[in-house]
Amino acid sequence: MTDSAKKPWPTELRLHKDRKTLSVTFDTNESFDLAAEYLRVRSPSAEVQGHSPSERKTVGGKRDVAILEVNPVGNYAVRLVFDDLHSTGIYSWDHLLNLGRNHKAYWQEYLDELSAKKRPNTEWRLANKKRSFDGYLPLATRYSPTQCCTITVAPTGTRP
Repeated sequence: MTDSAKKPWPTELRLHKDRKTLSVTFDTNESFDLAAEYLRVRSPSAEVQGHSPSERKTVGGKRDVAILEVNPVGNYAVRLVFDDLHSTGIYSWDHLLNLGRNHKAYWQEYLDELSAKKRPNTEWRLANKKRSFDGYLPLATRYSPTQCCTITVAPTGTRP
């Protein structure tokens, strides 16, 4: 078995109708509802992460941010475009899995950083509430507020 065969692989990404939650399901039967705010403040971009741990920024004031676009990057990631026009983060499958698995700790770390920097606290609204979906759109389509999408990722046999 190769290393890539051992790694969890996404089977579906679903942008909720309100564009505030991205659901990610992996072939390990793990599924995560990731809030747009959480994805925005944990963006893997150099703008947020910097080029070293000491350069990492705490991004506040993103409670109402929404995801405008979900664009594929090869077969290993997606680029999310947020309504605050942040679009430089490439969210690899590993990064999305890490964000899902470590959500509680990462979110608390973020709230602690906001508090330490005396920035306005960002209220956590549960992203795990079940919401209805009206339909599906293909990946890389621009979404209107009345639509949502489902992205089916290539089966595990077609991994790079």
